Amino acid sequence: MLVGLFVGKRESRPWIVSDELWSPVEPLLPEPGPKLVAGRPKVPDRQALRGILFVLHTGIQWEYLPQELGFGSGMTCWRRLAAWNEAGVWDRLHVVLLARLRAAKQLDWSRAVIDSSHVRAARRGPKSGPSPVDRARPGSKHHILVDGQGIPLAVSLTGGNRNDVTQLMPLLAKIPSVPGLVGRPRRRPDVLLGDRGYDHDKYRRMVWAQGIKPVIARRGVPHGSGLGVHRWVVERTIAWFHGFRRLRIRRERRDDIHEAFRGLAICLITHRHVQRLC
Repeated sequence: MLVGLFVGKRESRPWIVSDELWSPVEPLLPEPGPKLVAGRPKVPDRQALRGILFVLHTGIQWEYLPQELGFGSGMTCWRRLAAWNEAGVWDRLHVVLLARLRAAKQLDWSRAVIDSSHVRAARRGPKSGPSPVDRARPGSKHHILVDGQGIPLAVSLTGGNRNDVTQLMPLLAKIPSVPGLVGRPRRRPDVLLGDRGYDHDKYRRMVWAQGIKPVIARRGVPHGSGLGVHRWVVERTIAWFHGFRRLRIRRERRDDIHEAFRGLAICLITHRHVQRLC
């Protein structure tokens, strides 16, 4: 049976939307428009989210989404993902989850760590380019900024040929204002850690101008700076990020759909921290 092939004997699967996850998501979803044509009833949002998570975790193509699982068609889930991303659902959900962590005093603002990773692009499209690590084949880069524990604060997508340092300031600017405690929302770490890919005095001065101390390894200096003691958290988060099979290879020509998957994945990783720490 097809359902048994995908579900197996395990009682829970990562595409099952728990009440803990659904409760912050549901209020953020846009109100559906009126049905213009009579037909089958609309697939509930929670079921559609399960279908989206199924594709994100398994990497399956939309058209092969098993109807027997009750998630609706692949095109229905695709439309719902595009609409929710356009409405900014994942960005707002990320802020909600970060606020919970800050309210529990579980965000480590003492330092932030920045890094990037390459992914192959199956199709050329916006925010893709010749990858220098894959014989100039089409590729993209995921740039990510995390707090001292590895909790994602900001992420961006560029072509595979973009220099890491060009995304340093845009990532800092993308850190949302996080409420949760009495006083002003916070959006600036005390220290920024980075590897040699971010070694440029111009950008060090720009980071200092933001009130953040840059601690960036220098080219031409022997290894042994000690930054690895703190930088491993971003590498672990990138490994979690690429644990979602749909993000290991960029299969979407449209960058907004890939970024929608990326935004959802960041929310799922942050939600895991909420469950663990709060």
